[in-house]
Amino acid sequence: MKFSIDREALLDLLQAVTNVVERRQTLPVLSNLLLVVESGRLSLTGTDQEVELRGETSEVSCEQPGEVTVPARKLLDICRSLPERASIAFHLDGNRLVVGSGRFKSHLATLPAEDFPSVVIGQVAVEISLAAKVLIGLLEKTSFAMAQQDVRYFFNGLLIETADGELRFVATNGQRLGTSRYTELEADPGSHQFIVPRKGVSELIRIIPDDDAVTVTLRFSQNHLQVACARVVLTTKLIDATYPDYQRAIPEAGDKVLEGDRTEIKEALGRTAILSNEMYRNVRLLVEAGKLEMHSNNPLQEEAEEAVNAVYDGERLEIGFNVGYLIDALSAMRGSRVRMVFSDANNACLLTDPDDINSRYVISPMIL
Repeated sequence: MKFSIDREALLDLLQAVTNVVERRQTLPVLSNLLLVVESGRLSLTGTDQEVELRGETSEVSCEQPGEVTVPARKLLDICRSLPERASIAFHLDGNRLVVGSGRFKSHLATLPAEDFPSVVIGQVAVEISLAAKVLIGLLEKTSFAMAQQDVRYFFNGLLIETADGELRFVATNGQRLGTSRYTELEADPGSHQFIVPRKGVSELIRIIPDDDAVTVTLRFSQNHLQVACARVVLTTKLIDATYPDYQRAIPEAGDKVLEGDRTEIKEALGRTAILSNEMYRNVRLLVEAGKLEMHSNNPLQEEAEEAVNAVYDGERLEIGFNVGYLIDALSAMRGSRVRMVFSDANNACLLTDPDDINSRYVISPMIL
């Protein structure tokens, strides 16, 4: 193996791929990246055996093809430390990879490429192509509602569902829910459900650009999701479980409708939350004609309250929520207004963006 590459071209790939490599591994080879040089292309692959990320570039001068694995973090640190626009030369010397640039030279320990685990996704059941901007929007509007380390492990992932010619993203932790759909698929993929684990979702959000000009391809098999975007391909295992019927959690019978300025309500909640109970993060809402009042307190007998103007002419309602859940849902919206639909103090609230009919958020109340 012998090749050279500009620092910037290599650094872009390294930063994208190294992130999936865990610092502590049971297998030494999992701390490494797989480098493959062939046919004028360089590919770098990192994995933790749950998520695999591969990046490729043709901006490489290849003198001798080959493949080897090298320590991911050390190679990234070396590349970062070199001056801008430096040219970096690599060649294999026995079981060490020599990395040089200018007067700098280093020797990195390697492990055989055949020891590096490869992911085979199997037969593709569903393939969907859409703009990167659409995909990142669906992810950002829903992924915040995923659970963290819930014993109901399917809640620790994001549901991607295809049905009725639509693509739907759903996340919930049992107390809040976010769902968003895309209705402009080129072809009907049929009815399917796939649950993507939290780490796979986080990596997708990190690598997918917010760009209409970039096309992303999603390929689902029985056990894996593979996402191809520009020079990067991400493969993640899927969670083998049946997702609960989330449609039943979306309230449809609320008769108390409040509409207000989304940013104003979110900022007021943020101020009120400062003095909420640190454990329960509860806030009490008073919904009455023309306004929305927010109240919080904590065991130190500290209190905060604020009122904002709102369009509401229903019965007076007092209801409690986790303030963080409210702020997260409001932050996921993009429009200037928010509509909140209540039925009573014991049932969930439905939040929607009047400018986005495809996204809905549900938050269960707290006991006051």
